[in-house]
Amino acid sequence: MKPIRLLSGIMTVGFWTLASRVLGVVREVVILALIGPGPVLDAFVAAFRLPNMFRRFFAEGAFNAAFVPMFSKRLEADEDPVGFARDALSGLATVLLVLTAVAMIFMPALVYATAGGFAGDERFDLTVGYGRIVFPYIFLISLAALFSGALNAGGHFAAAAAAPVFLNILVVAAMLTGHLLGGDVALWLVWAVPVAGVVQLALVWVAAERSGLRVRPGRPVWSDEMKTLVRIAVPAALAGGVMQINLLVGQQVASQFDKAVGWLYAADRLYQLPLGVVGIAVGIVLLPDLSRRLKAGDDAGGREAFSRASEYALALTIPAAIALVVIPLPLVSVLFERGATGPDDSAAIAVAVAIYGLGLPAFVLQKTLQPLFFAREDTRSPFRYALVSMVVNALIAIGLAPFIGWIAPAIATTLAAWSMIWLLALGVRRMGPVARLDDRFRGRIWRIIGASVLMGGTLWLTVLLIGPYLARAGWRYLALAALIGIGILSYGMFGQMLGAFRMRDFVNAFRRGKAR
Repeated sequence: MKPIRLLSGIMTVGFWTLASRVLGVVREVVILALIGPGPVLDAFVAAFRLPNMFRRFFAEGAFNAAFVPMFSKRLEADEDPVGFARDALSGLATVLLVLTAVAMIFMPALVYATAGGFAGDERFDLTVGYGRIVFPYIFLISLAALFSGALNAGGHFAAAAAAPVFLNILVVAAMLTGHLLGGDVALWLVWAVPVAGVVQLALVWVAAERSGLRVRPGRPVWSDEMKTLVRIAVPAALAGGVMQINLLVGQQVASQFDKAVGWLYAADRLYQLPLGVVGIAVGIVLLPDLSRRLKAGDDAGGREAFSRASEYALALTIPAAIALVVIPLPLVSVLFERGATGPDDSAAIAVAVAIYGLGLPAFVLQKTLQPLFFAREDTRSPFRYALVSMVVNALIAIGLAPFIGWIAPAIATTLAAWSMIWLLALGVRRMGPVARLDDRFRGRIWRIIGASVLMGGTLWLTVLLIGPYLARAGWRYLALAALIGIGILSYGMFGQMLGAFRMRDFVNAFRRGKAR
């Protein structure tokens, strides 16, 4: 077996995901400046969430949870992996074409089911129109996800990780072009989404060809392998459906309050920056690695991979979570407060960012725990746990909304994420030693927490000193850059002092990752 370099792979995916998420923040800056919180932004968020909701089923969610382990094991054993990928591609494309056609026809019903609070005002018709433009993105991005999964299974991470960068580049370019030409910026925005899907699919398809994975669509075949794929994917799809219900419950609650959908969307984009860089990168690399090690009978290597992935994930996530809790308002006000977005919007978004920050470690740990089940082709257990998480989310979001208003969905999302972690941790205990964190992890986690807390204190003191500069137009960007830089340097210093990590490991892995 050609081994997958875990830390190097994480750093490679993390590098490109960081680029994508930074551009994603730029995208939100432009959206909030040119469109701003209000009916148009609410309509775009609800419309764009529709293809992204189904994407969890057919892209990096349910389908890949079944496809990647099966493809990885066939690649390891040289059991016609390309033929398996061809059949999966043909079947997936057929299902997606039908889904897209049905969704385009029944878009008003979809909007009513996912944003009922829009009924009776201008947001409803806007969302229907936007939804019909952006929904074909699900077809393109799901096929791209299949090629990305095949590339990741073969240890080729760069192209698949780089593809999402083009969505943000094209969207930002479209909005700026529309603004300069005096056109409808929102329409330029929504039309850029399917165009970006075409570019992303082309990129990973060409990369797969160059890596030797020459996959061509053909006539759908209902073989035993496809039956197994569907059998494994359906529980994962149901689990993904539960998670989407959580999002929709939050959107339904938020749609009852003016501007709340836009506020929560902006906060979600900010905490998604560290989540994407760390959590998604770890999950993408860990799943094929565990699958191939299980096929080879390498239990010791599997435990090492799981422990190191968890260690690296938390070493990068815990300080990010503390930063989101300690300095949410400076982050939000400098990044988003301009144009159509005012101080009251910044204050609201910052509250949501801090609450999401409390849940960030849980969101990331899901990416390390779930591959333990998926690598064993067990998608039913995560589905059962997700059902419990759904109940927790719904009870808190709906129950608290009459008392605390629009912020209830953010609190519910964070608490539901921690309940999911508790259930996953209980579930992996039956897997034996291979799913237990090793002594090195247990020794370092408390040092990571200590270094992160010290970093948080440093950030708090720094804000007291440079706070006035964060509010000055000519200094705010430099002040925020200094604040972030001080946070990174202080965490590195405290981490080295406490023995939480060795910076040399990350530097060497980053160099190897760029060389791949």
